[in-house]
Amino acid sequence: MKTTRIIIIAKEPRPGFAKTRLIPALGPLGASALADRLLRHTLAQALAADIGPVELCVAPEMEAEYWQPWRRQDPIELTQQVEGNLGVRMMSAAERGLQHGHPVMLIGTDCPALNAHQLRAMSTTLARHDACLCPVSDGGYALLGLHRAHADLFTDIPWSTSEVARLTRVRLAQLNWKWAESPALWDVDEPGDLMKLKTFYPEIVAERF
Repeated sequence: MKTTRIIIIAKEPRPGFAKTRLIPALGPLGASALADRLLRHTLAQALAADIGPVELCVAPEMEAEYWQPWRRQDPIELTQQVEGNLGVRMMSAAERGLQHGHPVMLIGTDCPALNAHQLRAMSTTLARHDACLCPVSDGGYALLGLHRAHADLFTDIPWSTSEVARLTRVRLAQLNWKWAESPALWDVDEPGDLMKLKTFYPEIVAERF
């Protein structure tokens, strides 16, 4: 039974807009090319998990040419991110997704280890909890699963810092929600992450990197 909506929070991989922290190592074109491959890998894993609808919640413009092939791909729903910081955009996506009557799992495109098997396992875990969390080694998280949205999980969080997962746990505890966590994974944010990516996921990395 398909019971969980996967919402991928995605940026268009245009030069200078996506994976900007990798520009010193890859240049604007190389960073955007890697962002494209990471996005496609994430989308493929979300579809392979086969646990429910897959939504691409995109920025900056859903009408951009890059997204049009997916508008015509039936298993995928394309939606527009709202204006605001990451917390505002995630809260809006979660609220909209939950209106369909199933729990949601919010994910990004930076964690190639968050594969179909992991997504299925997290969906099963979410069925027994109020929320689920997949932390990453830099202190953030790669997945947040919810049965309902609450602004406290997305407000006054210092995004892109090592405090994100810790503060999210604090907020979950303050809400008296029961949540579960998977073992920590790793994501691709900094130039130092590229060697690990090349070692474990060579198909994602261009040969010249």
